[in-house]
Amino acid sequence: MKSIISTLLLVIFSFTFLTSNAQKSKSFKPREIYKSKALVIIQVAENSFVHVSFLQTNDFGNVPCNGLIVKDKNEVIVFDTPTNDKSSEELIKWIKNNLHCEINAVIPTHFHDDCLGGLKAFHDNNIPSYASLKTIELAKERKFAVPQNSFTDSLKLKVGDNNISAKFFGEGHTKDNVVGYFPTDNIIFGGCLIKEVGASKGFLGDANLATWSGTVENVKREYPEVKIVVPGHGKSGNKELLDYTIQLFKVQ
Repeated sequence: MKSIISTLLLVIFSFTFLTSNAQKSKSFKPREIYKSKALVIIQVAENSFVHVSFLQTNDFGNVPCNGLIVKDKNEVIVFDTPTNDKSSEELIKWIKNNLHCEINAVIPTHFHDDCLGGLKAFHDNNIPSYASLKTIELAKERKFAVPQNSFTDSLKLKVGDNNISAKFFGEGHTKDNVVGYFPTDNIIFGGCLIKEVGASKGFLGDANLATWSGTVENVKREYPEVKIVVPGHGKSGNKELLDYTIQLFKVQ
C-alpha cells in the first residue's frame, strides 16, 4: 500500500512540475534588460533579444530601429546592426560582458542604415558579416559599408548546437529584404518587411508595393506555426503582425 501511495505521489509531483515548466515557457513576457540613450535591449524569449537603436530622419523624426540577437550555448548571431558604429560598439560590448558569448556573425536584412549603419564596428571587431548578393550590390552603389560574405536566396549558419536561416521571399520594403528565423525560439525577424500592428506604411522610397503583400504571404506559408514575430520598428508580437502587414499592402 505504501508503495502504491509513493508511486502516486511521484506521478502527481512529476505532472505538476512538468505542467509548471510548460506554463512558464509559454508565458514568457518580454522584459527590458538594458537601456542607455543610444541602445535598448529587450529579451523576448529564452534565447532571443531585440536590440533597439535610433535613427534621426527628416520625415519620421528619431525612429527606434529593431534588430535581433539569438543565442545558443556561448554563441550568438545578430540580425541587423544598430544604426551607427558607436551603438554597434555598445551592443558588441554588452553581448561579450553580459551574455559572455562569441558573436559568430551579423546579418543585415537589407541595405538601409537601420540594418547596416553600424557594420564597420562589427568588421573592426573581426565579426564576419553575411548578406544577400542584392544587399551587397546596393550597399556598394551607395558607398555604404559592404557585407563581407554573400548568399543568393537563402543562408544557414550554425549558432551553438542549432542553426539560423535567412531567406529572400520576394520584394516588399526593398528589393533585397530577407527574413531571419531562429527555430529554437520559433521566432522570425522580419525587419522592415514586417509592420507592427497599427503602423503606417512608413518609408516607401525603395518599396515594391505591388508585391509586398504577396511576399509576406510567402513568409506566413513558410512558418505557419511561428510564435514570435519581430518587425523592423515597433513592438514584437505573433502571427498577427504578418496578417496586418498583408492587409496593409494588399492591392485593391
